[in-house]
Amino acid sequence: MVYVTGFKCFRCARKYKPQEIEKLPIPRCSNCGSALDAVYDYTSIQKIILRDDFMRNKPNHWKYWAFMPVKDLSKIITMGEGGTPLLDNRKLYKTGRMLIKYEAANPTGSFKDRGSSLEITKALEFGKNKVALASTGNMGASVAAYAAFAGLECRVFIPDFVGVEKIRQIKAYGAETISVDGDYSIAMKRAEDYVVSHGDSFLTGDYPWRSEGTKTIGFEIADQLYWHIPDHVVVPVGNGTLISSIFEAFRELTLVGITDRIPRIIAVQVENCDPVVHAWESDLGEVMPVSNPRTIATAIACGDPIDGIAALRAIRESGGEALRVSDEETLDARDRLARNGIFVEPSGAVAYAGVMKKKLEGTIVCLATGHGLKDMYGIT
Repeated sequence: MVYVTGFKCFRCARKYKPQEIEKLPIPRCSNCGSALDAVYDYTSIQKIILRDDFMRNKPNHWKYWAFMPVKDLSKIITMGEGGTPLLDNRKLYKTGRMLIKYEAANPTGSFKDRGSSLEITKALEFGKNKVALASTGNMGASVAAYAAFAGLECRVFIPDFVGVEKIRQIKAYGAETISVDGDYSIAMKRAEDYVVSHGDSFLTGDYPWRSEGTKTIGFEIADQLYWHIPDHVVVPVGNGTLISSIFEAFRELTLVGITDRIPRIIAVQVENCDPVVHAWESDLGEVMPVSNPRTIATAIACGDPIDGIAALRAIRESGGEALRVSDEETLDARDRLARNGIFVEPSGAVAYAGVMKKKLEGTIVCLATGHGLKDMYGIT
């Protein structure tokens, strides 16, 4: 049973029926080109989840299937993603209780596996035998792994700054890699052009299907806290998909009556690639692209974030804020985490760098998004 009833554009608010979006090779608003938000029948979802067995079941990605647009649960593609630990190390923070949501524990080492599980399931649902995407590394590795697991071909368009470790991981899964001279936005255009001209291909990446799969991080955080809501959730921002998805999860939990509030959602970006921070500081309705974004946090080096407007909505409607940190602060955060047993790549330490800079109080959940072995910049 699928409970999604439609999609709504973040920018122009145009509404679409599910079948209208499913027919599009590039699932974006056909009116303004913006990202789309899924709308569900929450009354029907309540009947599924407001039960003792749901509340007691161990947190894992597909526990929250009712909030995902899947028609046949018998055909889902899963590699055991989700159920990642919420780590409590008192040495890492002194002015409040900080918990690290360690997404590096996913099968390919990053939070991207949640979205990939749903995307590859949808590719099979649509009868496709190939997938294509643009990636700064982690998403490419994740989609390549899940595509290989499902028996699909995979093509990954990669910007010229992606580290060799991530390219090797993508290739290890048998995917074809296409190097692109330029940043993520150029690679994304190449991937979209490929899918438009190859009807047997399915476009993966930061589009509605991935957003709906990524939401489960937010559901798990609440679930692991016994359905209590933290004061702050701190999130690194590249394309904006992760932060908007987490906000959406907490919003949906209030709509079905499990919780009664949304935490402050705090975005963190790195200097030289901070378009969302700039838009928030300047009280803009749009996110202005950053040309030639260069940072050691390559996984979030997205100068023209596809879900930028959705990220702003998450920050503003939750009463949150946006912070920027330097490359140096990011590496210091990475090293401090590692010396306390939590190994992440530089991009995975950006949220913790923001926590240290802001000195938050109360209960804080900090996202650690990718494993340290993916990018060991500066480690000798």
